[in-house]
Amino acid sequence: MTTFGPLFVPEELLDAVSGRAWLEAMLEFESALARAEAQAGVVPPEAAPAIAEKCAAGLYDFDELLARGRSVGSPPEPLVRALRENVGGDAARYVHWGATSQDVMDTASMLVARRALDLILTELDAVTAALARLAEAHRSTPIAARTMLQQAVPTTFGLKVAGWLVAVLDARSLLARVRNERLAVQLGGAAGTLAAIGAQGPEVLRLLADDLRLAEPVVPWHTNRVRIAELGAALATTAGVLAKIAHDVVLLAQTEVDEAREEVGGGSSTLPHKRNPVESILARACTRLVAGYASVLTSALDQEHERAAGAWHAEWEAQSGALAFTGGAAHAVAQAVGSLQVDTEHMRRNLDATNGLVLAERVSFALAARYGRAEGHEIAREVAQRVAVSGRSLADELRDDQRVELSGDELDALLDPTTYLGSAEAFVDRALELYRSGAP
Repeated sequence: MTTFGPLFVPEELLDAVSGRAWLEAMLEFESALARAEAQAGVVPPEAAPAIAEKCAAGLYDFDELLARGRSVGSPPEPLVRALRENVGGDAARYVHWGATSQDVMDTASMLVARRALDLILTELDAVTAALARLAEAHRSTPIAARTMLQQAVPTTFGLKVAGWLVAVLDARSLLARVRNERLAVQLGGAAGTLAAIGAQGPEVLRLLADDLRLAEPVVPWHTNRVRIAELGAALATTAGVLAKIAHDVVLLAQTEVDEAREEVGGGSSTLPHKRNPVESILARACTRLVAGYASVLTSALDQEHERAAGAWHAEWEAQSGALAFTGGAAHAVAQAVGSLQVDTEHMRRNLDATNGLVLAERVSFALAARYGRAEGHEIAREVAQRVAVSGRSLADELRDDQRVELSGDELDALLDPTTYLGSAEAFVDRALELYRSGAP
């Protein structure tokens, strides 16, 4: 995950899902567990500060823990041994009291996810702010809407951007819900009963959740991976939304289209004229990686009895990757749309590229009002086909068709793309209202 990470992911996000971050989170669990158990009377009060003092990440080497953890299949076991050695004395026996390795890793995964999600949400805020500015600035800017990559009818660039904006707001609300409601502490002991802690088990669980500011689950969730799957699904959804924006920017930046371009385009090692939409390209690469990582998280729902044999272990790398590259995609899209150069002249040029055919629907409905829906549509279809063959304008073909009784002024009005925008501007306003309301 980290070989090419710096190319795609901001340093702060890489740090948030790094081995160091996981180590800090595991130690945070052990320190909080000792405090909760001391408060509940499970371990001596003096044990908690002694343990907490040695829960400093600088005292341990994560890579060494991974190497030593291979024989047991996870890093908490060698970490706990090292922590006990460092604590020493009577307090050492109370390190990790009643917990199991999965308690450490699952809670650490929640802490890592929270920190990374905060960074991702900040990146998404930059995306939505930039999109809101674009949508407002181009609320009325006409552009050809494209369906199946073919010109359809006129729309506004503001509405296109408003569609991006609402989708990002939807995805952000999913991530915010996971961050605020679905990240829970894990404490179940060997098989989810907390037998080693005794009757105080539920109280320790409550105190631990409060200490770490994580949700308190109803029961331990060792093999109930809905929370992890929700995280993966929310990240995949967010990445998909970002991919759509990046893909549209790439298409708009094509030489033959040239309606929008990134402010600082990427160069080429051999072609001096190239101006590649590099941020959008990086975003699309990130989103493909997220899809792969997220599929691991959602597929991990199928686990055996009270402890998984492999599916749980696969989650750690996948979670780090999904978080990192979702953040990388958000950062790249924020850069792309934050300084997007919009060429309104080229948008109008492309609207006129089909000799008026982009208004064929409008003509069809105008003729339908005079001659009935079936006959009006058929006339419009035949005229449009002649335009495609002859290369003449739609206006000229309509004037020469004896069935069409429209005056020159009526034709001019019908074939003005700036007056066939429907409710585009109203929908932009609605999107901006949603954004400004701060609604999740």
